[in-house]
Amino acid sequence: MLNTTLNFLCSCCSNQYYIDCCQPYHQKKAIASTPEILMRSRYTAFVLKLDDYLLATHHPSTRPVTLDLNNDPYWSSLRIIESNQKLTTGKVHFQAIYKLNLGWGYLEEKSQFIFEDGHWYYLSGKPKESILKPARNETCPCGSGIKFKHCCLL
Repeated sequence: MLNTTLNFLCSCCSNQYYIDCCQPYHQKKAIASTPEILMRSRYTAFVLKLDDYLLATHHPSTRPVTLDLNNDPYWSSLRIIESNQKLTTGKVHFQAIYKLNLGWGYLEEKSQFIFEDGHWYYLSGKPKESILKPARNETCPCGSGIKFKHCCLL
């Protein structure tokens, strides 16, 4: 099992350490105050394969009975495109980059959130997936910060 007390950069791409970012939510020591924070913590939960957290933060009206994260791809990065909220509803448009087998892809979704009983919950979203074809001179989607041609293209 993953040692979640390690001081590593959080997978949600916040540029904060996991211990100061998503870990408190995963350990139920904090409650996400916005739909975007909940989305980031859920993305990190997918990366770390924390199915209990994902189920607990999914609204009961749309929650699946179980989750099988064993065949999930390698999640590389998260980009929040747009985020907004009203009193009890919120929307987060995001793009999550992943690697599966020999190629790169992305999942893009406009997620719906609802605020009930002092908690934000993921309600629904329609994911769109596609192949990602980075150009040789673009930054590598793996998050290394170097050009694709010098990293994962090799």
